Amino acid sequence: MVNLETLIAAGESRTLEFKEKVPSSSLRYLKTIVAFANGNGGKMIFGVNDETRDIVGMDDANIFRTVDSISDAIYNNIEPSVAAEISVQTVAKKSLIVAEIFPGAHAPYYIKSLGMEHGCFVRTSASTRIADKETIRELMFDGSGKSFDLTPQSHKEVSEKQIMALCRSMRDSAKKNCATEAEEKIVKSVSKNILLSWQIIQERKGKIVPTKAFDLLTDNSLWCAKIQCAVFKGKTRDIFIDRKEYAGSVQSQIEEAYEFVLRNIRLGAQIKGLHRKDVYEIPVEAIRELIVNAVVHRNYSEASHIQVSIFDDRLEITSPGGLPRSVTVEKMMSGYSKIRNEGLAKAFFYMKLIEHWGTGMPRIMSLLAEAGLPQAEIIDMDGALRINIYRIGDNRIVGDKSAINSKTGDKSAIKSEIGDKSAINVSKKDPKTLILEYLQTHEQASSKEFCELLGLKASRTKDYLNELEDAGKIESIGANKNRRYKLAGR
Repeated sequence: MVNLETLIAAGESRTLEFKEKVPSSSLRYLKTIVAFANGNGGKMIFGVNDETRDIVGMDDANIFRTVDSISDAIYNNIEPSVAAEISVQTVAKKSLIVAEIFPGAHAPYYIKSLGMEHGCFVRTSASTRIADKETIRELMFDGSGKSFDLTPQSHKEVSEKQIMALCRSMRDSAKKNCATEAEEKIVKSVSKNILLSWQIIQERKGKIVPTKAFDLLTDNSLWCAKIQCAVFKGKTRDIFIDRKEYAGSVQSQIEEAYEFVLRNIRLGAQIKGLHRKDVYEIPVEAIRELIVNAVVHRNYSEASHIQVSIFDDRLEITSPGGLPRSVTVEKMMSGYSKIRNEGLAKAFFYMKLIEHWGTGMPRIMSLLAEAGLPQAEIIDMDGALRINIYRIGDNRIVGDKSAINSKTGDKSAIKSEIGDKSAINVSKKDPKTLILEYLQTHEQASSKEFCELLGLKASRTKDYLNELEDAGKIESIGANKNRRYKLAGR
């Protein structure tokens, strides 16, 4: 376990925050306590300067009275009750108060006096922000132990003909994805009762109704449930060469996006003896697995699309919603998996789009290693998850041995150009390009967020935002401190 002094030296992160003293208003630290409970937990350390990381310590004469006041503030002001452990610890001969907040099982957590809409907070990088409606909705599903895709659409009724059509479609997909003829012969049919047991269809007041999973597997009326594919010239999003948008059932989108990638990457040959074998520069199994994972694990309450982007140096797949609660990049790399969409997961497993639970990323890393490619770069973007696969011929050094890139607060981690706001100082991109790229994966953002993104002062950042707004590329919403920006027309 990392000791406290080492944690402090690393600086604030998504799971760590410093306070030089206890603020006079408890709201100033309760917001972060709530955010920790709504996320993966975290520690708040009182007695450390948040800018310099200097350990200043707390007043020993009143320290236990202060501990009690923090404990009371947490207990009396947060709903539901937060699991917290508050202790006094000594570092560099100075007393610190450490409030460790555990991930909550009954999210969403919020400050009572502000109500759920205005008092629910989440952690992004090393800052705390108010949760938007989509985030609150996902927290509610997570806290109730329910899956968003199994939400019944009680205003609709599904016919026997529609049910049988889905059963046939799924069986055809399962047979198509078999590796051998022998495996194909033993594929069993899906029945109405199986779909009921998977809750993809549900019985409500004597009638059979579809769920969102049924919709996604058939007509797919969710406007955000699409895959956008694009090929760009060079290594940035400045110039499109080709782009497609795929709608329809999610299983058909997977096939179309997969074929799009294969059409736009290099195909070579491998000669063994007298035999020649066509080989793509990126293992096709890894490409398929990444697209499947993006579809089955994305947050369907998030109003944005999956993006599959091909650059000269990489394949980039971005999935809306980021990592589920309690999942970290490190856990994902070790094979840990948390199912976000239970209905889709069961359907995909039957259709052989998913082979084994939790083996996705370790298997992808193994395939890349066998192909002589750098390990995948994984970027948790606070609201989206991006995975980069670097192509043959690119001499870029990805980073440390594990090549994991995440926004966990580790200052030694390699940073993405747009995935981590604090990393932008190493980028040579035009600030306006960075703003537009950031808004492609974030529905809205404030000028403060762009200051952090660009590493510039507020006045200079505002100039760039004004220029983009005057050019009709972005729009502003709200006024003064509440002003936020979005892509024009979105």
